[in-house]
Amino acid sequence: MEHPMALVVGARLSVAEVVARSGASAQLLRDCESLGLLDGMARNEEDGRRYDERAVSTLRFARRAHALGFETLEVAELHALWRDGHRASFDVKRIALERADDLAQRIEQLAHMQRLLERLAHCCDGDGRPECPILDELAGLEGFAGCEARRG
Repeated sequence: MEHPMALVVGARLSVAEVVARSGASAQLLRDCESLGLLDGMARNEEDGRRYDERAVSTLRFARRAHALGFETLEVAELHALWRDGHRASFDVKRIALERADDLAQRIEQLAHMQRLLERLAHCCDGDGRPECPILDELAGLEGFAGCEARRG
C-alpha cells in the first residue's frame, strides 16, 4: 500500500478546497502551517495560496488526532512519526498511552466536579428565596457544609 504522503503533488488546491476535502477548519490549516506540517505543500500564486494534495492528507491526520484528544504539539510529533517510514511503533504507542492517561485524569476530575455540582444542586431549595448554597460555596462561605448539616 502506498504511503498517504506519497500522493501526486501536481494538483493545486485553494484553501477552501483543502478545507472541504479534509473536513478540517481553516483555523486547523493555519495551525498546521505554523507548526510546519504543510512545509513544501503550499505556494503563493496569483489567485491566492495553493496547496498540493498532500495538504489534504495532513489536515485529515491533524483533524483526527485532535478528535482523539491529542494536543497540538503531540499532533506535530505524531505527524513526524507518520512521515518517517523507519519509525518505531513503540514511539507512537507511548504518545497514545500518555494521552490516554491524561484523558483518564481529566475524566476523573470532571466526574468529581459533576458529583460536587449535583450535591450542591441537591442542597439548593430552588425556590424564590435568595439563600443559595451553590453561590455560598462559590464565595467560600458556609454553602456545602451548611447543607449537609441541615439536610442530614
